[in-house]
Amino acid sequence: MNSSSIHVGLDIGTTKVCVVIASVDGTSGRVDIIGTGIAPCDGLKRGVVTNIGKTADAIKVALEKAEQQSGYQIGRVVVGISGDHVRSTTTRAIVSTSSAEVSDKDINRLHHELRQVRITPDRRILHVIPQDYIIDGQDGISDPHGMSGKRLEALALVITAAESAVENIYKCCERAGVDVDAVVLQPLASALAVLEDVEREVGVGLIDIGGGTTDIAIFKDNVLRASSIVAIAGQKVTDDITAVLGIRSIDAEKIKVEQGHAASESIHRDEYFQIPGVAGRSPQELSKSVLCQIIEPRVEETFEHAIEKIVKSGYAHSLSAGVVITGGGALLKGTDTLAQRLFRMQVAIGIPRGFSSDALAKEVSTPLYATAVGLTLYSMKHSSEFEQLNILQEKQSTNQTIETIPDEPKKRKGLLGNVIQWFENL
Repeated sequence: MNSSSIHVGLDIGTTKVCVVIASVDGTSGRVDIIGTGIAPCDGLKRGVVTNIGKTADAIKVALEKAEQQSGYQIGRVVVGISGDHVRSTTTRAIVSTSSAEVSDKDINRLHHELRQVRITPDRRILHVIPQDYIIDGQDGISDPHGMSGKRLEALALVITAAESAVENIYKCCERAGVDVDAVVLQPLASALAVLEDVEREVGVGLIDIGGGTTDIAIFKDNVLRASSIVAIAGQKVTDDITAVLGIRSIDAEKIKVEQGHAASESIHRDEYFQIPGVAGRSPQELSKSVLCQIIEPRVEETFEHAIEKIVKSGYAHSLSAGVVITGGGALLKGTDTLAQRLFRMQVAIGIPRGFSSDALAKEVSTPLYATAVGLTLYSMKHSSEFEQLNILQEKQSTNQTIETIPDEPKKRKGLLGNVIQWFENL
């Protein structure tokens, strides 16, 4: 198996780092999960790196576990990003077609123009996603290739992130010994793992509840239409339990996972359980229903913020497939029940899919791995682009060496020039 058939997704979360290694059979297209690794992490706050050393160490641990399981040494990864610094806006671009019908070259020129949106120096563009194409004033076109027309234009969703946040992710990965092929918006990756094409076609809202952030993505007509991030998630629930019960955070997390319910109606048998004592104090007993009274308001607040973002997007009445909830927060019992009550539409728990049913596939068939699996799928989808850019980087390195020769001072074009020329020559 050659290295190009190996794809790695790295999910750097507020409470954990998760790695998934997938292989693709070049003949059959079969996708197998061949390695996973997970490690606790406290180097982030609300999705943003606050301690490079701690984050890099957690990445190393997760990578080593995945490498041992798969038998492969990881060199390159696709990594996710989240946080309330992520922003989205729209842009429009117009080009004249080179002939009587729209060609791939015309579309690539249009996409290049869309990326010329002006942003401040402290921002970095993550994705530019075309929404709709317009040919000679005719709108609502999803695929303009081969259509007749002289003027091609498009409206696109532009997703940006704080430059410092992106650079810190690169630094963490560099310290952990891996190169980054791409930094991908986390809900975009999660959608690849848990959503069906038909859901994205008819309209669906994805809510990815992590440790530090809750990510919202809205799809319609197979296109990402809106994305937003709420800085309230699973860690807030744990913090509430810690504060009310007066126990350690590690004990609160365990109680949340084992005994917690997000909705009282999901408790079929109200049982008592022990709360560990602190500093030699005697353990106490608490019922699941009382614990639910601590948890439910915070989860309800999270969903209310998500509803507000969905309504603000203008697509609240276009979600024919309802809402899909994924991420570690979706594992809390009764989450879907509470969501059904609040959203008043169909609700499903999103589980990663799209790979063969071997033992490791079962291991990642949980919302906890949604983003990491989605990042590997993103790597598969864009592998040819990564290979081309890596080739350009190697050429750039060679040109930098040539530039030191006095007889050839103008050999170097620069990486940006090479990338632009490659897109224009497609």
